[in-house]
Amino acid sequence: MHARTWLSVLSLPLVAAFTVPVLQQGNPPNSQPKVDAKAMPQDPLAGLSDIQDVLSLVQQNYVDPPDMEKVVSGGVQAVLERSHPLNAYLTPEDLRLPDPGPAEAGLVVVKRGIYATVLAVVPDGPAAKAGIQAGDVIRKVDGDSVAHLSAWAMERKLRGPEGSPLDLYRYNATGDLTKATVERQLITPGPVVLKQGQGALLASLPDLAPGRVEELKKALAATDRGQTLVLDLRQCLMGSMDEAAALAGLLGSKGSFATLEEAGKPDRVLPATGTGTAFARLALLVGRSTLGAPEVLVSCLKKGGARTFGERTPGFGVERVRFPLKQGGAVDLVSKRWVGLGGEKLDRQGVVPDLVLHLTDTEDVLTRVMTALAAPVQVGKTKAQASDEAVAPNSRAVPLLPKKPNP
Repeated sequence: MHARTWLSVLSLPLVAAFTVPVLQQGNPPNSQPKVDAKAMPQDPLAGLSDIQDVLSLVQQNYVDPPDMEKVVSGGVQAVLERSHPLNAYLTPEDLRLPDPGPAEAGLVVVKRGIYATVLAVVPDGPAAKAGIQAGDVIRKVDGDSVAHLSAWAMERKLRGPEGSPLDLYRYNATGDLTKATVERQLITPGPVVLKQGQGALLASLPDLAPGRVEELKKALAATDRGQTLVLDLRQCLMGSMDEAAALAGLLGSKGSFATLEEAGKPDRVLPATGTGTAFARLALLVGRSTLGAPEVLVSCLKKGGARTFGERTPGFGVERVRFPLKQGGAVDLVSKRWVGLGGEKLDRQGVVPDLVLHLTDTEDVLTRVMTALAAPVQVGKTKAQASDEAVAPNSRAVPLLPKKPNP
């Protein structure tokens, strides 16, 4: 098939999917144009002719015979990633690939351009044992440049047979490029962990997988609801949105849990499910490894009066849907967004804690949070500044922010 025809067939549904909703939102029926507003293009698909001309010039005039399939697929992938880093284009060959294996590397990454940032590392998992930390920047995976990998391809690379090695070339906090070899393993999520303190209880959740709420319910059955519950979600990686709604209900939330926005469909409100007895006071610990469903849970509980501590969450309140293409390939497209009860779009800003606390692994987390709850906010200072100074005046932790690596 000629490159022009191939591109048109592939691109038209993609461009239409992105363009039509935007046009409808920008110009609702019977609306008047804003003063000084720029005129909308007469033909939103007019740019396709330029793309087709560029492809013809590449095919006819490039110094070496180009692989037009790679040229086109690479261009489509670049367009998708500009919309969202989790979007991916899959060729028919990609869809026929076998499952890479059940073992995992024990980390969550998000690709941005030619790098991938480590968002979370499973405690005591393969990546953690190899020295990988949240905030590290991945440049190559098993010798392949991250620039050439989609989010879907990256996720496949991190999986494999049990015991198989995975080489990661990463920039650490000092900006040095080092090689770390990870041995993929079958990862079993840890249990809910409870720690009783004086007048307070710390509950740490590794995820919100199905069954986690029932586990926590049993663990809390004999506890005193008249105390403070500190829910540690700093290492809570993904999970089920229904499980998150059930946990909100277990902790006393009633009514709405969150709103799901989906392209081409009316908004859907998910209620908090189940009934539970609230604790006298609820505090939440969040961070850069609080991902997906846990972020939506935090937004709901925060709106209900829970105090939040830690660091801003990354903003993973989205879901992907796979759309098949007529040519046999497919597109993984972010088409669902979760909106918190406060109206925050959880794929953009994440959850901002009430008070910023940079906690280290060696600290007594429960004591630190209880001290922060009792510390008054000093006049003339932000809550975050007052919290850090009141709780740890001489030992404020520095967040892990890698230096900008050289390409």
